[in-house]
Amino acid sequence: MEKINLAISSCLLGNKVRYDGGHKLDLYLRDTLGKYVNWSPVCPEVECGLPIPREAMRLVGEIHSPRLVTIKTQIDHTERMQRWIVLKLKELEGLNLCGFVFKSKSPSSGMRAVKVYGKEGIPVNKGVGLFAKAFMDRFPLVPVEDEGRLNDASLRENFIERIFLYYRWQSIVKDNPKNSKSSRISDIIEFHTRHKFLILSHSVEYYRFLGKLIANQKKYNAEEFENLYITSLMEGLKKIATVKKNVNVLHHIMGYFKDRINSNQKQELIEVIDNYHKGYLPLIVPITLLNHYVRLYDESYVKKQVYLNPHPIELMLRNHV
Repeated sequence: MEKINLAISSCLLGNKVRYDGGHKLDLYLRDTLGKYVNWSPVCPEVECGLPIPREAMRLVGEIHSPRLVTIKTQIDHTERMQRWIVLKLKELEGLNLCGFVFKSKSPSSGMRAVKVYGKEGIPVNKGVGLFAKAFMDRFPLVPVEDEGRLNDASLRENFIERIFLYYRWQSIVKDNPKNSKSSRISDIIEFHTRHKFLILSHSVEYYRFLGKLIANQKKYNAEEFENLYITSLMEGLKKIATVKKNVNVLHHIMGYFKDRINSNQKQELIEVIDNYHKGYLPLIVPITLLNHYVRLYDESYVKKQVYLNPHPIELMLRNHV
């Protein structure tokens, strides 16, 4: 498959663009995920014209509308940054981005829990970096995460699952322009069918809502239906696929083979799922066994379910959840 277009805070690729002339290289992002991704590095401070090295900055003022101010000399770079942001967002529109990895806690690129200093100089960890906020407001569907949270196996698997899903969604949009509305709706319905178990592993609530939306799609015009579907889907996929939810899906899939496998095979599958449920095995073990039965019995409906192969196995994401 072709590589997916993702943006990333430049320092995470090892580029020496930080205020002190250093970097924050993340080897997993650069060398492992990088095999499947075209990275577009972004450094707001450097790209808006500030030097390397430079005086450190922080967010000051109101949480929802902070100013970007240097710590020692109190120079306000907010307007400079905002002018650059307007131009940068226009540039990023043409990249068909499927995700963005931000630098955590950065006053420009932190996407959550950034320190904002009030009048008395006391910080509150409730801010969002100026560029990160503008990006998320402009591209609300694009999966975003910061490198700190990606150290958590469940959050990493969730984020990478979402970027591959959004890539598949963009393929529908690209391959089927809006002047072919009936065909595009048909493709969306097929897309949903392939992702049913994946959605179920994240949220029963969104699974039911999206199912009803598909069933009642004739009540909407094509654009309303498409926007409501993808907005709800991306929101639902933010829910973490817990062990309990995955066990539910694994049993659903197992039901497709109840009349095909013998009693010993059935018992083995039950035990493997149960051991995953108890935390003795990672998710990849029951998934591998189910994929074996899918190939053995050529079960057409399960065979096309993205849940069984949502991202490259080489990333080994399900070896740790």
